[in-house]
Amino acid sequence: MVTNDATILKLKHDVLYEVAKLAWEDQLVDDKRDELPGKMIPGPQAHYRCCIYKEREVIRQRVRLAEGKCPTGRNTNNVVQVINAACEECPIASYTVTDNCRKCMGKACQSSCPFGAITMGNNKAFIDPDKCRECGKCATACPYNAIAHLERPCKKVCPVDAITYDEYGICVIDEKKCIQCGACIHSCPFGAIGSKTFMVDVIRLINAGKKVVAMLAPATEGQFGPDITFDSWRTALKKVGFADMVEVGLGGDMTAAAEAEEWAEAYKEGKKMTTSCCPAFVNMIKQHYPELIDNMSTTVSPMCGVSRMLKAEDPEIVTVFIGPCIAKKSETLDLNIQGNADYAMTYGEIRAMLRAKGVVLEPEENKNQQASVFGKRFANGGGVTAAVLECLKETNENADIKVVKCNGAAECKKALLLLKMGRLPEDFVEGMACVGGCVGGPSSHKSEMEAKKSRDKLIAEADARQVHENLKQYKMDSFSMHRH
Repeated sequence: MVTNDATILKLKHDVLYEVAKLAWEDQLVDDKRDELPGKMIPGPQAHYRCCIYKEREVIRQRVRLAEGKCPTGRNTNNVVQVINAACEECPIASYTVTDNCRKCMGKACQSSCPFGAITMGNNKAFIDPDKCRECGKCATACPYNAIAHLERPCKKVCPVDAITYDEYGICVIDEKKCIQCGACIHSCPFGAIGSKTFMVDVIRLINAGKKVVAMLAPATEGQFGPDITFDSWRTALKKVGFADMVEVGLGGDMTAAAEAEEWAEAYKEGKKMTTSCCPAFVNMIKQHYPELIDNMSTTVSPMCGVSRMLKAEDPEIVTVFIGPCIAKKSETLDLNIQGNADYAMTYGEIRAMLRAKGVVLEPEENKNQQASVFGKRFANGGGVTAAVLECLKETNENADIKVVKCNGAAECKKALLLLKMGRLPEDFVEGMACVGGCVGGPSSHKSEMEAKKSRDKLIAEADARQVHENLKQYKMDSFSMHRH
């Protein structure tokens, strides 16, 4: 997560808890739902906004997100959504004149502006936001550095320029550009951007007696300390009604083995390829570099691989991915990927479900291992490459393969642009939209560095089984690991 604002996180998680509690009790009906804003913001004094009515409206829109709906009446399939009532607090002007302005005789700022947006006030220059086109020439021209660029945090972190503003200054997400990475969500100091959750759907399925299986991301190990193991999670999830829990690191083994075959074949043909396990990276290719789709691996993600395995055993199983990724939610909504996970949830959402049922994660012995160490490390930057190269080694493919490991969206864009231009020196691209890999996901519980010590300890307790050796325990011939 990017922000350290405990107030925003507490408000968000409190809403999730209240909605989860009502859902478990089968009381998520209009009158109960409508009581939540007043219950959470009793008044009479406002604590975060201008008035309690604004605060309650923010809560109301957050409740809709928690139910998997758009916060306003506007219907859209985008997972990442703007909470309009919270966004209204942001400054509209992008460039503003600070008190450093000396109102100098040269008037370099006014002379440099091609749109006539700058006039001289009594004490300093003034920028008319209606005329300003945000070219930045005035800020460059000012000899006192008196003009500040007030770039909104959400727009600043968006790697694909998908964020603009409407005439009222409200953030607008261009769904044709948005890759659903979720970077904007935790960057906003007003908590004005969130994501739809499938928490209520999952609760209702469990309450209905469906066989719901949780699939925990490889990034989970270390997120909650050195003593919270996958066994800890399995016990807690079964207490709230999940039928079982599977380690998605196993899917990492599956994906690595399948991609190794693709890489070996592509290398012999002289074809350059990219990985396909990071959904935000896949969205980036589809929406911003569509000419490279044929260069993308046809192997499905670890999440999809595990889901297909489970559904091959029992088609009635409902699969739910749990991890730090927002883009995984968009992957589950892609109807072109058959057998994928039915739902994806973040750590905050699943913890709200546990909390609402009074279930806590307890330390347990780390005794059950479903993935190789390579599958477990899929969540780290460079982990995919290490796993694929291991698979090539295990099958005696001795190709001198060179891989560019992209650490974050900026590096992904650079590599894809080079590939598009035919100037990429490496043979393959490992694309991770989040810095550090999945462990640096927008909805992680701890940062990559905070979790590293605990993560290293837990993974060190795993045995040294090889990838293909591990996969022999599973019916890999009962399902496909390819997209088509």
